[in-house]
Amino acid sequence: MNRLNRIRLLLGENAVKKLQQSCVMVVGCGAVGSFAIESLARSGVGHIILIDFDNVEESNINRQLFALDSTIGMAKVDVAKQRIHDINPNINVDVLNIFFDDKTKLDVKPDYVIDAIDSVPSKIALYQWCFENNIPFIASMGAARKTDITKIKIAKISKTSVCPLASKIRHKIHELKMKDFPVVYSTETATPLPNGGKEFGSIITITGTFGLMLADFVIKKLIS
Repeated sequence: MNRLNRIRLLLGENAVKKLQQSCVMVVGCGAVGSFAIESLARSGVGHIILIDFDNVEESNINRQLFALDSTIGMAKVDVAKQRIHDINPNINVDVLNIFFDDKTKLDVKPDYVIDAIDSVPSKIALYQWCFENNIPFIASMGAARKTDITKIKIAKISKTSVCPLASKIRHKIHELKMKDFPVVYSTETATPLPNGGKEFGSIITITGTFGLMLADFVIKKLIS
C-alpha cells in the first residue's frame, strides 16, 4: 500500500503488519484526542474505536483537527470517522457517541486505550474499566493553560509533578488502590486565569503535542 510506504521504509514490513492488525480505542475526540487519532490513522492502525459525546463548536476551531467551519454542529465521532476514512478507507472505525462514566458497558477488547477526556470521574471510570479488562492504556493530563512544549513529558502517574490534574488523579487512584500507569503531562506552571474566569485557554501547539506523544507511545508499544 503506497500510503504506508514511508512507514514501511522506516519501521519495516513487520511493524506495518502489526499496526494493521491492531485495535486502539481513543476516548475523547477533542484537542488532544484528535491529534492522537490522526496519528494512528496515518500510521496505519487497522481498527480504531472512537468514544465522545460532544458536537463540534466554533470555539473548538483554534485547537481541534475535526473542528472546521464546515463541521460545526456535527458529532465529533462522526467527523472523525469521515476524516479517518478519507485518510485510509481500509481502516475499520467504530464510533460510540456516548459520555463515558462508571455506568458505561462496552463489549470491545482493544489492544490499547488512549484517554483524552477532561472529566476526572470519567477518567477514573475508564482506568477501572481498563484494569478490569486487562487492557493497557496511557492517559493525558492537563494541557490547558500551558505554552511551553519543552515541558511536556511522559511518566508514570506516580512520578508526575506540578500538573494539578495529575495531582487529583494521583490521589484518587491511591484511594482506590489502582496500579501505576503512564501519562503525558506538563511540568509547566499553568498561566493564571484571566479576571478569575472559569474557562481555560489553550493552544494547538500544546494540545497537539500531547496527542502526538500519546499516539507515539502507543504505536511503539504495538510494534515492540
